[in-house]
Amino acid sequence: MEKNIGSVDKVVRILVGLVLIALVFVGPQTVWGWIGVPVIAIALFGWCPLYRVLGVSTCKKG
Repeated sequence: MEKNIGSVDKVVRILVGLVLIALVFVGPQTVWGWIGVPVIAIALFGWCPLYRVLGVSTCKKG
């Protein structure tokens, strides 16, 4: 698995994931908020399967 998520993309995904998880506790309290868990996991691994399929990479080439 070659990393395809850059630093800015990781930060944005982690923040979005945390907001989604927070909605479970303080918002409408639906199960949809748990979508934040895989979003954070993908950011931590640095590899997005959808980016792979689409041929997209936000990671700087070193």
